[in-house]
Amino acid sequence: MLAEGTLDKMSRSLEQGEVNYSMNLGGNKIDMNALIGKELRFVFLNKINCTICGVEINHAYAGRAICRNCYETAPEAEECLFYPEKCMAHLGEARDMAWSEKQCLIPHFVYLALSSGLKVGVTRNHQIPVRWIDQGAIRAVKLAETPNRHIAGVIEVFLKGHLADKTNWKTMLKSDPSDFDIDLLSEKRKATELLPEELKRYVTGNDEVTKITYPFKDVPEEIKTVKLEKDKEAKGILKGIKGQYLIFDNGYVLNMNRYSGYRVSMEY
Repeated sequence: MLAEGTLDKMSRSLEQGEVNYSMNLGGNKIDMNALIGKELRFVFLNKINCTICGVEINHAYAGRAICRNCYETAPEAEECLFYPEKCMAHLGEARDMAWSEKQCLIPHFVYLALSSGLKVGVTRNHQIPVRWIDQGAIRAVKLAETPNRHIAGVIEVFLKGHLADKTNWKTMLKSDPSDFDIDLLSEKRKATELLPEELKRYVTGNDEVTKITYPFKDVPEEIKTVKLEKDKEAKGILKGIKGQYLIFDNGYVLNMNRYSGYRVSMEY
């Protein structure tokens, strides 16, 4: 079959601990889990659209498919999206306060997760568990619940000196639950003790550890990312999906998040 359209993040849901993925490409809803073990071919059609406003652009700006205007003015590209502690919406300062009221001035969670290792992160309340899935986490637990993005970011900053806040994508793709002899609840207690008293009051009593498994058969020993602008295509037998990565039998992986906004044809 053949589909053509603009790439976007895969839809994902967690059902009985396993992630189900689907892709909407050119109006076609494609069950990606059903394609494990099948041959796929993506061809880059040399068109990129801004993922915020949709205008066609010559190249991805600042490592993402957004136009310069959106990068400088759109609320979806504001600095606090990358550095939550810098959010000023609680003080009435934002590129678009109406947008920030819905996205920043809502409950946020600070969490601990196991992806490429133990990490701390921040997400909006409605982004659980998809945020964990996109980071390839195999286990995660909520650490704190805050009334806005800024406070969640402040808590994260306090913990960055002790915990990683980034994910190594290669290690994440190869990680297995048996690789981590880490008790998340014990780590939650340790992290809580690191916080100053005024921030400890946000620590949640919810100690449920979410376990996540991903659809894949095995990961090649050597993996490398596809670069659509240079390689023009990505193809191979789909061995698995983790985070937003498609993993092929030839060792190539396609990062769907990185190439959101790129127009492609897909044979499957």
